[in-house]
Amino acid sequence: MKKLSPILILLLLITACIPRQLQKKISFSGMAQGTYYSVTYFDHLDRNFQQEIDSLLIAFDMAVSMWEPASLISRINRGEDSVICDSAFINTYLLARKVAEETGGAFDFTVGSLVNAWGFGFEDRQKVDQALLDSLLPLVGYRLVTLEGNQIIKEKPGISFDFNAVAQGYSVDLLSDFLASKGLKNYLVDIGGEVLAIGEKPGIGPWVIGIEKPSMDEFSERELEASITLTNRAMATSGNYRKFYEENGIRYSHTINPETGYPVTHTLLSASVIADDCGSADAYATAFMVMGLDKSVEFLESRTELEAFFIYSGENGKLETYVTEGMEDLLCK
Repeated sequence: MKKLSPILILLLLITACIPRQLQKKISFSGMAQGTYYSVTYFDHLDRNFQQEIDSLLIAFDMAVSMWEPASLISRINRGEDSVICDSAFINTYLLARKVAEETGGAFDFTVGSLVNAWGFGFEDRQKVDQALLDSLLPLVGYRLVTLEGNQIIKEKPGISFDFNAVAQGYSVDLLSDFLASKGLKNYLVDIGGEVLAIGEKPGIGPWVIGIEKPSMDEFSERELEASITLTNRAMATSGNYRKFYEENGIRYSHTINPETGYPVTHTLLSASVIADDCGSADAYATAFMVMGLDKSVEFLESRTELEAFFIYSGENGKLETYVTEGMEDLLCK
């Protein structure tokens, strides 16, 4: 057995004391799904994946964007025959249906006709009255659709899908899977405020995410109600304080109750939900906005894998909060 020379031993000792290659911070942003996206990661190879990320987002839009006429969801909503669904659409559908079942239909992805009627979709707002709602409500119900192989079967041709309350979160998960496939261990993906944080900022600490304070209108300056540390989990927020319109002194929010057909009118203003994946966090946050504060708190008592930060209107319109125990532990003091 050959002996190592003193010089070689010294070189090995020096090398052992040198930190692993420095993790270089890469950040870029762009537009997707009618909002912004932002990706930050640390990579000692200094690779830039923005082109690949943009391609993934474009492909995802072609599956689930209602604003893309040639997308799969648009073709299904138009009632085209024999639309073959890809994995992105199928996985979004399966996640949406799972949350619909677990929330007793508070989350329902077949509210497309109602969303459009109230003017929150891609069609002009209609004159909504009870007669119109009575004609549309029979077209709402996740149990009225099934997936057979790679095709959607609708019991009624007028049923219209709306994945807006889950697709944005699920697209965060898609980008996360891509970054993980490249061997990255520390990154943050943010699409329109729906975020997933993996690892941490090397040498600094956990990712810090803000929770926005509800505002009076969509043009108000954004303020934070709280900040949390987030590691290897996702957070999504749903609220009724930016997407709404007023008519005859009445404020109509974009969150539609699938049971009544009307926009919700309770005191819950914002629901921020932490889950293992962003698609689930996104869908549950919307479900809670439909369910309202009391029912949401009751639901969370049996769902320990979820954490939540609720902001609601208390007495005299004062903002109040409800925070789960696990979320409390994550708050930046």
